[in-house]
Amino acid sequence: MESVLQIGPLVLPWALLILLAAWQLGTLVHERLSARMGLAPGAHSWRMALAALLAARLAFVLRYVDEYAAVPWTVLDIRDGGWQPWAGLGAAVLYLGVLWLRRSPWRRPAASGLATFAAVWLGGLTLLWSTAPADSPGLPDWQGVALDADTVALSQLSGRPVVVNLWASWCPPCLREMPALLQARNAQPHIRFVWVNQGEPPETVVRFAAQHGLPTADVVMDQHSQLGRLLGRKALPTTLFYDGQGRLAAVRAGELSSATLAHHLTAIAAPATAAKN
Repeated sequence: MESVLQIGPLVLPWALLILLAAWQLGTLVHERLSARMGLAPGAHSWRMALAALLAARLAFVLRYVDEYAAVPWTVLDIRDGGWQPWAGLGAAVLYLGVLWLRRSPWRRPAASGLATFAAVWLGGLTLLWSTAPADSPGLPDWQGVALDADTVALSQLSGRPVVVNLWASWCPPCLREMPALLQARNAQPHIRFVWVNQGEPPETVVRFAAQHGLPTADVVMDQHSQLGRLLGRKALPTTLFYDGQGRLAAVRAGELSSATLAHHLTAIAAPATAAKN
């Protein structure tokens, strides 16, 4: 589940902040140890980081190659948050192994830097996970009126997986991710998708839904952004994934691609599939 730090309109995942802090400390250790050994500043910390990033992205792309194949250029659009961190760490270890095989004078500084990075990164993630609530939040006790004039009560939707998307028509990432959400909704009818508009008048919501082919029964108006405040989620877009028991399984603050949407759906689709079979 994604935990974020929100500063005004800026939303930063804690996992990303921990990663950046770990990389900075690892680089600092690498450079200082190199200087103590009388070595000129090397580029191995940057090269190792680049190898890790490329491997983490490539591993994710290969896992969801069909989704990226539909629009190949989106492989380069890292705003979707598609990474396999363990593949990146493996690439960094492999890079370090090459330095040792070549007996590079930078092998010891690089090893110390990588060890520092791994300790801070893994320790930070462990602390983040340990401070997370033991019980996942359930579907919120909130209701709104859909475009077909029916009332949608989120707390009554348990029994099958539910995806709740907080969006607005003025939000460019919201617009870009709409086709992926709609395609997933049509392809997986056992999952309920609910688009809850935040803070816009009904006529704007109706016009947008008609232009983008959104189902009127699943587009819900929230003119005063009550749901966003209730969930503590002010950033748009934000997508919440609930399993068949109504428990929050994953959160994505930011734009989704077809691949990252498929990745998050795996956290909630399995129980429904098993029940169906």
